[in-house]
Amino acid sequence: MITIENLTKFYGSNRAVNNISFTINDNEILGFLGPNGAGKSTTMNMIAGYLPMTSGTVNICGSDISKEPVKAKKNIGYLPEIPPVYPDMRVKEYLSFCAGLKRIPAAQKSSEIKRVMNLLKIEDVKHKLIKNLSKGYKQRVGFAQALLGNPKFLILDEPTVGLDPNQVVEVRQIITDLKKEHSVIFSSHILSEVSAVCDRVVIINKGDIKAIDTIANLEKSLGGNLILHIKINGSRATASNIIELTKGVKEISKIDSEGNDFFSFTVQLDGDGDDVKNSIMMELIKNNIKISEIYTEKPDLEAVFVELINRNSSKSGMQELYDEIKSENPEKISLDKKEDDE
Repeated sequence: MITIENLTKFYGSNRAVNNISFTINDNEILGFLGPNGAGKSTTMNMIAGYLPMTSGTVNICGSDISKEPVKAKKNIGYLPEIPPVYPDMRVKEYLSFCAGLKRIPAAQKSSEIKRVMNLLKIEDVKHKLIKNLSKGYKQRVGFAQALLGNPKFLILDEPTVGLDPNQVVEVRQIITDLKKEHSVIFSSHILSEVSAVCDRVVIINKGDIKAIDTIANLEKSLGGNLILHIKINGSRATASNIIELTKGVKEISKIDSEGNDFFSFTVQLDGDGDDVKNSIMMELIKNNIKISEIYTEKPDLEAVFVELINRNSSKSGMQELYDEIKSENPEKISLDKKEDDE
């Protein structure tokens, strides 16, 4: 249904999106993931026809959005990261205005507005000024305008931002139900949401696509490696060296400081989980480092995301972390790192 080919965007000499291509199938929810500044919102703005592309094509239900923008946009419902609401309008008035912009026939306008208000549960605030609504309600009003006219293709950029946990569950169910009649591209920083609703994901970083696949296949792409979580009380540098030099450790992918010399390590393994865990425990104890928590788990979408984003960087994620630590505490920290074999 939706085809994106060789999409590129330059801002002056800065290339924000680099020649990317992918498709969105009928009745599919496609997750669109990446860190801040990866090019997600720029890409979604170009797909929606809101932002002109430098080169490439976007085909929406058979219509090129550059050559036939009106025809293509009739099939699009768009919720940007910041909901496009008018604060001095009342909710129902705003939705009526949006229905007019979408050229919904007068005979259908009232029933269509009622349908989307019921779906997003905003009927109770229909007479309120939008500026007086909570952030969560404003988000739902923006979502409602995207659904007006029942478009075939929905672009949802962070649709659950500002919602409370109950509202998040409700909106997640709405998105899942939309799959029956729509194709959806869905961006979120909450990876558990993406895992819950998406059929496939596209992972983008610095304007380049790093992966396109189902979540199950991406999780398998790590080779079924285990993730080891360790929480210690003691020297961060010593613990890092012990963990890195233990046979069966692939890499330390994350270190969090929890204050008072407590640190949490996330470690990727390529050996037997129990053997590696026992070896690390013995060495940490020998070096007077207390272990408050240690356990293993299978890699999930978050682990895949971190792996793909850090892969092929000029510096590894751990190298950047070491540099940051040294710059902050040059007189206190000295780390012996293994040479990079790559």
